[in-house]
Amino acid sequence: MTLKERFRLSRFYRGEKATDKPVILNHRRIFILPTHRGFNFAILIALILLIAFVYNNNLAYLLAFLLASIFFISILHSYKSLAGLILEKGQSKRVFAGEAVGFKVNISNPLDIERYNLQITLQDSKGLTIKAQNKACMTLYSSTQRRGWHTAGTVTISSTYPLGLFRAWSPVQFNFKELVYPKPSKLELPFPENSSSETLQGFRQKGADDFYGLREYQSSDSIKQIHWKTFAKGQGVFSKVYSGESSTEIWLNYGHTPGHDTEQRLSQLCRWVLDAESIGVRYGFSLPGFELSPDNSLSHTKKCLEALALF
Repeated sequence: MTLKERFRLSRFYRGEKATDKPVILNHRRIFILPTHRGFNFAILIALILLIAFVYNNNLAYLLAFLLASIFFISILHSYKSLAGLILEKGQSKRVFAGEAVGFKVNISNPLDIERYNLQITLQDSKGLTIKAQNKACMTLYSSTQRRGWHTAGTVTISSTYPLGLFRAWSPVQFNFKELVYPKPSKLELPFPENSSSETLQGFRQKGADDFYGLREYQSSDSIKQIHWKTFAKGQGVFSKVYSGESSTEIWLNYGHTPGHDTEQRLSQLCRWVLDAESIGVRYGFSLPGFELSPDNSLSHTKKCLEALALF
């Protein structure tokens, strides 16, 4: 690392380049500054020294030098509270837009000293203590707003051990990157009847064989037809609609999806994909420039959601 890179200001709050490898905290990565309490402590020492100088009081000199020694020794202990720790990125789980992605960070303490009063921060802070030659796994959450790839910011581990006079911290950047699916529509609309597949003809006649979709509850509907899951979520009262023929396939097509804009269409498609997967219906999937043959499996659902996220 060149001298210019070493004194680059962003290193103090962003850290070095993002990496996938484990990071060992050493003198190059750990920074120390006095806390508010530390500044007040330094002012107290200066004040006692001034009194000792004015009144030529040896006991005041002794007290000032004693406090100063504690002040400077705390720097070493603050550094040792982080030195030698090993941080490693863990796995993360894909979520829908609006949910928080949980990124796991594994922290190893290979030395024979216990690490007290540690704080690890991404968007929120979590406290922990790691025993000698032990490990800890922390899940840090990063909120999402839109679909697509979501990258997390800098993970900062810090400590004010032992006396709170100094804060030692180390910013670390990992290649935290996770795919965020579109937010499913809150309305569980019936599957589209105007898809290009002929197999949808069987859904146009209401019967009691295969599940077709949902519609608003009517007073003439049987209580057995109520979709209780939707009612429990507070989304309204809907009735389940069934088809009279044994159709086993449907097509979910972007061009036949209702919505005022692209995001609303993708949101509704996401809802249909989840509904079709949950009830075991084979479904084909079509976006402009992308198409999947009818299937019903976790891998098929995953491919559809990925296509929606990256559309």
